[in-house]
Order: sequence, then C-alpha cells, then structure tokens
Amino acid sequence: MKRRTFYLSTLFLLLACFLLAACGGSEPATLSGENIICFGDSLTYGTGAAGNKSYPAQLSAMIGQPVINAGIPGNTTADGLERLETDVLEKSPRIVLITLGGNDLKSGVRKDVAFMNLKTIIEAIQAEGGLVVLGGVKFIILDKEYGEMYKKLAKETDIILIPNILSGLIGKDKYMSDPIHPNTAGYEIMAQKFHKAIKPYL
Repeated sequence: MKRRTFYLSTLFLLLACFLLAACGGSEPATLSGENIICFGDSLTYGTGAAGNKSYPAQLSAMIGQPVINAGIPGNTTADGLERLETDVLEKSPRIVLITLGGNDLKSGVRKDVAFMNLKTIIEAIQAEGGLVVLGGVKFIILDKEYGEMYKKLAKETDIILIPNILSGLIGKDKYMSDPIHPNTAGYEIMAQKFHKAIKPYL
C-alpha cells in the first residue's frame, strides 16, 4: 500500500512538472535589463487623458516603480521599428509593453507588413533579454484580420498577448475621450491589464 502511494505521488509530481513545462510562459530564461518601457503610439502616450494620467503613469503608481513612456501619437509599426534602438534597446529594457498596429490598420498598411515589423521589434527586444507584452487592438467593423495577426505573433515569438487592450472600453463614454482613445478612467483599466500581465515578473 505504501509502495503504491509512493508511485502515485511520484506520478502526480511528474505530471505536474510536465504540465508546467508545457504551459511554457513567456518569460525569457533570464530577464536582463533594468527598465520597464511602454513603447507605442497614442495609446501609450496617453492621448485623451487628463494631465499626466497615461497608462504608463498610472502603471508606475500601481507598481511603485519608474516606468518609461516611449509613446508617440500616430506611430505605425514602421515608425516604431525606426526608433527601436534609441527609445528601447539603448535604455536597458527588462519589460517592454507594446501598443502598435492601430495606426497601420487605420492607414491601410498590409497585415503581413505590420506583422513583420512587429516581429522584428519583438525579437530584437528578446535578444536583449527583455520580456515583451503586446497589447493588441481590435475594431469590430474594421479589423482586417489584425486580431489574428496578434495571435500568430504571440504563438511564433512566445510573448504575452493581451488580445484587445481596449476590450470593455470602446463605445463607453465613461472610459473613452473619443472613439479611439481612452480617458483617464480608461487608461487606468489599461494599466490594470498590463499590471496583471507583468505582476509575476516584477
């Protein structure tokens, strides 16, 4: 009986280890770097927020650590790729939160072009030992399969994906300053979503 119990305990332990390995996780073997960097477009910059209430500013308050806001309104994935070196890689990235792709969608950039730009950005950050969290965007009327692009990126690069960072905000006046940009309350929810994603790695 004792031997049977031992075998069963060993079996459950091995099964648990297997499941943990299978789940993988997006954390690199060793996170290097020092800084948390929010990299992206107007959703990162904080367009529509009152005062300094962008999601990076609110995230910083939540975690009690400095957070670099590297958001520029209007940026496409190509713009992000162009400034990646100076705004991210040279700043010792440990965790990088990305919101890019919405302006590509709005400007009619082909999905495959945006995909390759984002993949290049992600892999460059990972090569520096940084953890990447991607906040996707999905507009019901004008999606053009960008939602699937984000999922494919997450699968191929093993990043943490928030499929639609604006989920639950779009169309609600109490969270949005205009049809695309959150207000202070909306950015707080965005910050909470990113916080939940990175909390295990802080």
